[in-house]
Amino acid sequence: MTIDFISLGCSKNLVDSEVLMGLFEANGFHVTHDSDDPQGEIVVVNTCGFIADAKEESINTILEQVARKNEGLVKQIYVMGCLSERYLADLEAEIPEVDGWFGKFNYKELLKRLTPDPSLHKEGRVLTTPSHYAYIKISEGCDRHCAYCAIPLITGRHQSRPMEEILDEVRTLVSRGVKEFQIIAQELTYYGIDLYGEQRIADLIEQMAEIEGVEWIRLHYAYPTHFPWDLLHVMREKKNVCRYMDIALQHISDHMLSRMRRNTTKQETMELIERMRREVPGIHLRTTLMVGFPGETDEDFNELIDFVKWARFERMGAFAYSEEDGTYSAEHYEDDVPEEVKQRRLDRLMRVQQNISAEIEAAKVGQTLPVIIDRIEGDYYIGRTEFCSPEVDPEVLIAKENNKLKIGEIYQVNITDSEEFDLYGCVVKVVK
Repeated sequence: MTIDFISLGCSKNLVDSEVLMGLFEANGFHVTHDSDDPQGEIVVVNTCGFIADAKEESINTILEQVARKNEGLVKQIYVMGCLSERYLADLEAEIPEVDGWFGKFNYKELLKRLTPDPSLHKEGRVLTTPSHYAYIKISEGCDRHCAYCAIPLITGRHQSRPMEEILDEVRTLVSRGVKEFQIIAQELTYYGIDLYGEQRIADLIEQMAEIEGVEWIRLHYAYPTHFPWDLLHVMREKKNVCRYMDIALQHISDHMLSRMRRNTTKQETMELIERMRREVPGIHLRTTLMVGFPGETDEDFNELIDFVKWARFERMGAFAYSEEDGTYSAEHYEDDVPEEVKQRRLDRLMRVQQNISAEIEAAKVGQTLPVIIDRIEGDYYIGRTEFCSPEVDPEVLIAKENNKLKIGEIYQVNITDSEEFDLYGCVVKVVK
């Protein structure tokens, strides 16, 4: 029996899909992932329920599979993930054609539904990423209560995975040829407090860096308040810990930070950035910012623009506020910034960042940097530096002509040219 998995949303969702795919494969099923034309007898949709656009995409995907079921192209449809975790009763009533609904945490019950005598002791992930990199989820949930965020409503309180369990997973993946690890969590800097009574993210990353075969470790989704400074020491001293930090800041004006319940200030945020750049020279910071939060004034927004010009983030994303059911802001604030104002602010913010990004990438021309090769596309090998996470950051294009490169290998590449986001280069030598 063939099962096609469709994963929507973030990389944390993708890990859940990979784990469940591994369980099904260990129990004799054939699994595929995000096929262009799913032909499986069963389709599993792993949904996202974070923001309005993601929820809409999830519902549309489910309805597309319902239409295929009605046409006889698939026999059964199952849904799991954040959307069904949060809106289970409503979804069951509205889309009865779905054969079963599972949430964020009970998705392994699907195996029991489809297999009379399942083995849950053969857990192993089916990687859907290129074989040289993988995502490692170190915790689930979040104890922060930002005004706009629905994640704690979906995932509940922060739950760290035991350190040795994570390290064992890394060792297993290294034995399968994985050399690059993207460390993910809703809030990775909180790691360890629930299990060990203190932040242990630096200890975890240091031990991970010492595992033979781990070439790159990259950190995602830090929180600025109570940042664990010892993590910067590990990043500076361990050469296989990438000089890269993904840390969502959301805004900079004290007025907005207070209304967002971020538990930090403008001064503390700027001191955090300065210390990161001072303690880890060359670090690349990725952040996410929000415009149009209830009560945001022109003065607040202009302060945000000035901050972005000052901070010169190497990587930055932004989005317009959308009200989420059950959040503090939905219950206590009026969504009073008109949509056209939100969009205008978002466009202006991204234009500013676009120019900054272009200048930062252009400054790399003439440098020689390690680049890992992800794939071949047209006339180019496509790779990334340590400063680039898969799918969201700039890539390095290396002409195929006169080169025979291996996917997953790391090469020293001289950067010869840049565009707005991507770089071009030529190989100097193999690193690994």
